Parts: sequence; C-alpha cells; structure tokens
Amino acid sequence: MAQLDLATLHEAIAAAVPDRECLIWRDRRMTWREVTERTRRLAHVLHSHGLGVHGDPAAARPWESPHDHMALYLHNGPEYLEGLLGAHKARVAAFNVNYRYVDDELAQLFRDSRPRAVLYHARFADVIGRVARLLDPAPLLIQVADDSGHEPPPGVLDYETALAEAPEEPLDGVHPCPDDLHILYTGGTTGLPKGVLWRIGDLIAGPLALREDDLGAAVRAAAEADGRVLIGPPLMHGVGTWSALGGWCAGACVIFPDRVDGLDPDDLLTTAARERATRMPLVGDAFARPLADAVERGDHDLTALRTMVNSAAAIDPGVERRLLAGMPNARITDVLGSSESGFQVTRRGTGNRPFRPADGTTVLNADLTRRLEPGEAEVGWLAKGGAIPLGYLGDAERSAATFRVVDGERLVIAGDRARLLADGMVEVLGREATVINTGGEKVFAEEVEAVLRALPGVADALVVGRPSERWGSEVVAVLRPAAAPGDDDLRAACAERLARYKIPKVFARTDRSLRLPNGKADYTAAQEIIALCRT
Repeated sequence: MAQLDLATLHEAIAAAVPDRECLIWRDRRMTWREVTERTRRLAHVLHSHGLGVHGDPAAARPWESPHDHMALYLHNGPEYLEGLLGAHKARVAAFNVNYRYVDDELAQLFRDSRPRAVLYHARFADVIGRVARLLDPAPLLIQVADDSGHEPPPGVLDYETALAEAPEEPLDGVHPCPDDLHILYTGGTTGLPKGVLWRIGDLIAGPLALREDDLGAAVRAAAEADGRVLIGPPLMHGVGTWSALGGWCAGACVIFPDRVDGLDPDDLLTTAARERATRMPLVGDAFARPLADAVERGDHDLTALRTMVNSAAAIDPGVERRLLAGMPNARITDVLGSSESGFQVTRRGTGNRPFRPADGTTVLNADLTRRLEPGEAEVGWLAKGGAIPLGYLGDAERSAATFRVVDGERLVIAGDRARLLADGMVEVLGREATVINTGGEKVFAEEVEAVLRALPGVADALVVGRPSERWGSEVVAVLRPAAAPGDDDLRAACAERLARYKIPKVFARTDRSLRLPNGKADYTAAQEIIALCRT
C-alpha cells in the first residue's frame, strides 16, 4: 500500500524550497513557507475545537470513517486548498460540497456526511446558517471573506482572524498518516451524491499520479521541478482538486484565474500567459470550445503551456485542433475515470480512437467473474485495481457492489462498458446508466453524442431515452444552440456514421446549458427539455 501522506509530503517540499511560489490568485502570491504556516494555523484551529481522528483508520471497515469531517463550501481560491491541507494536518477528513446546492440538497448531503466543521465563503452564509441549525451536534462554522461584504454572524469564526490567533508551529502529538481519509463526493449525476473514501496514500499514488513512494526521492524530484498548474475547473469536483493537489505533490505552483465563480475563457488565457502556466486541466467541450474561441480572437503568449489533461467529458476533434493551433508547444491527453477509480485509460492526439489502459486497468466479462482476453468480442465492464478507494461512506451494500474481488484482486467497477481490443487497447462505450434499450438493441448515448457534437452548427448534444409504445424506449437528442440544423440534415449526417436504430427519433433544441459546473453532462436538464417537447 502507498506510504506517503499529503501533509508530510507538503511540509517536506516546503522545507526544501521555502521561498518558491506555491499558490497564486490575483495579487496574492504565497510561498511554500507561507502556505505551510497558514495550514498549520488552520490545523490548530480545528484541533482546538476538538476535531481530529477518533480511532485507527486502518482498523475501520471500508465504509466507515473514524475522522471528524469538514465541509468545503467554497469557490476556487487559496482557502479551498488550505482547507484541504490544513484539515489533513489535523487528521480531519475534508470533503467537497457543490456550491450550487440549495437547502434540501445541502441538508441531504450533510445528513450523509455529518460535518463537524464547515468552511464557506461569506456569500453562502444564509444557506449554511439555515442548514447548520438542523445538525446535531452543531458544526464549527468558519467564514471566508469575499466581495459580498457579509460579516460573520455571531458564533461564526472569521477565517483570517482565526488563523492570525493560532500558532504557526506544527501540531504537537498529531501525526497524519497514509491511512487517513480524504472524502470525495460524487456529482450525483446518476443518483444521490456518494462519499468516496480514499486513503490519502492511495490518492497520492493513484489520481495524484506521484510516481515516487519514498519521501526523500519525492522531495528531490519536486525541488527540481518547474511546473505551474492553472486550475480552471471547480475544486468542488475531482478534476479540479486532483489537478491542484497533484501539482503540489510534484512541487508545482498552483494558479487560479482571477474569476472563480464561472468559466471566463479570456481571463483563463490571460492568466496562463501572465503566469507562464505549463499545465492546465480541461473538462470536455464545455471548456475547450470557449477556450478555442478565445485563442482565435485573442493574442496570448501560450508558449509555456506544455500539457492539457482533459477528463470527465469528450472534446470534439475539430475543437481540439483549433485549440492546439494557438498553443504551439502543448499537447492534450484524454483521460477517463471516475471519483471511484481515478484515471483508468488515456489517449493522445485528436480523434475518437481507443484508449490505452493505465496500470491496474482491466475489462471484466458481463457477470463480473473473469477478465476478458484481448480480442474477445464481448462488451464488458471497465475495472481497475491497485490504488483505489475503500468504499462509500456509510453504505456497506453499495460498497460491496462497486468494489469486488476478482481472481484474488480487489477491483473497482464504476459502471463504464468497454471492449478489450486485440492489441490491448480499450474501446470505451459509455456509462451503463446512459445506455438506452430500444427495440431490443442497446444504444450507448455517448457514441451518438460524439457524432452529433461533430456536426457543423452543433455546440453541444446530449442523448437520452424516453418511453415509447413501439420501441419500449426511444432515442432522443437535445442540441444546443436553439438554431442548430434541421431534423432532416441531422438524420442524414447521423446515417453516415450510425446504424439506423441509433439515430435519434426526436431532436430538441435549446440555448440552455447542457453541462453541470464541472463540465459533465447534465442529463436531468436534457430530460426536462425533452419532457416539454410534444413531438
């Protein structure tokens, strides 16, 4: 099992390069020493209010957490990453909260996660105050100032004041370890959000992609690195958090664009040029299309940018070519994974080509009893072993269903269907939850969506099923913008690449966004739009 933890690693890198830039946002430029001191102070604040770990994490069952939990209800910014790291230093398990949740959604999440502390931006004070009153015991509330101007209510700590009054020395007698937990809540796109329990050691070796398992070697590599990671996706989702923490583990400086309450492509590229960013995560066409537009209309020096990692959603090959045309030294790597698996398969270059399996990735047969051999025609389940989570917080049944032992190895099966090709590459077909059974045939929504998004005049597309007397379920599509091409043109274009049964029976059009804040497909929105369509 992986034997590094985030708190110890960050402290060791800070000791090696104390004056190097660690975190940048707007006019705030913080060194590794400053981030270390501030996160120690936050750890003292949490510890002084009785928060920490209450048992041995290694002895807990896979769905149990012996830690106190801290919710992060924040836009991107220094305080989010300080919250993650400071919580780890106090052996408190931090977890992400979607800042778009309203009262009922937030109350449900908090019932599941049982936070003992909530770190939130001042603009969210009202909803946090209403929901926190429902919790027993009442959580510690820590408010981060923002441009809303809301002062902390009585009994609520002001973040900067609390840090200023806390010691800057390490917590005495508190020793973070690789078995401590990090909790990542899923987006809830296929059901209620679920808290995925990651050992910090496995998080570092898996999604954060640190190759070294020796502290000294990891610090030496970090000290020699020159990475500068620009984070556009929200940290409340795994793509943003893993990109930022992975950068820190490799000694990189983490940078945020000026605007953090939504995607501003011009601001993101301006920041990339000004700060000489070398790496940037993307989230499918929802990020890539507006960035490509901004590249073409702007004059940004992006020669420092070397790597863009795309995950969670596909990028149209034409959009990818447009984006790279303005970034002469960059390349895009597509990765596919989930909150439960980390990154499972990767590919480079444009086009809808098969993926290369990451270490530990395999394809299981339909009944999850054996690994498929290369070239078997069966559509199986994408699975991954190695550094994977323990289970879902408080859910023994779902943990047992998702994390299984096959041929003596513990694997995670997150729900993606795939084929293992003769050359060992993987053809990923899509999530089982989005498969449409129509007239006895299975249609993978993502395959049809990729065809539609590649058509001229189509900015985005989602495909869902709806009840049909004739077919049981019929394939329907929602396209953006509302001025997308007509039905006959769409059907003719689809017929060139899709079997007849895969072609949508109905095309609805909208100017409404079809993406969640993290860039993933918003199938709920698509279903709502289809429900209004009388065709």
